[in-house]
Amino acid sequence: MDLAASGQSYVARAEWTTVADAASLRVYPTAAGRQASTRLVDPGQAWAEVLRLAPDADKPGMREQFVCHWRFAEFAQPGKVSWNLEPWRPQVDTAAMITSRCNPGAAEESA
Repeated sequence: MDLAASGQSYVARAEWTTVADAASLRVYPTAAGRQASTRLVDPGQAWAEVLRLAPDADKPGMREQFVCHWRFAEFAQPGKVSWNLEPWRPQVDTAAMITSRCNPGAAEESA
């Protein structure tokens, strides 16, 4: 079931912040987004919502980080307030992305 087709958003908001002098995009999923992400719904609509909210998120590696969070965050850390994407992280293959818990190149930053 495509919740977005029923008029529900997957992303409540997306906000840029700086952590340890590095940019980080905080993506705040809605309840519908969390639910959809656990049901193997394609992440394309949700990523499009992120880009509408933060057009400058369209950088190498950012979509891949988002897709990783979309597919695994609610299983690994249910209810995590935000899914954090960083443009400075390296582009890696899917296996490395999963192994790094969606945070290639360094551990997840702490805000």
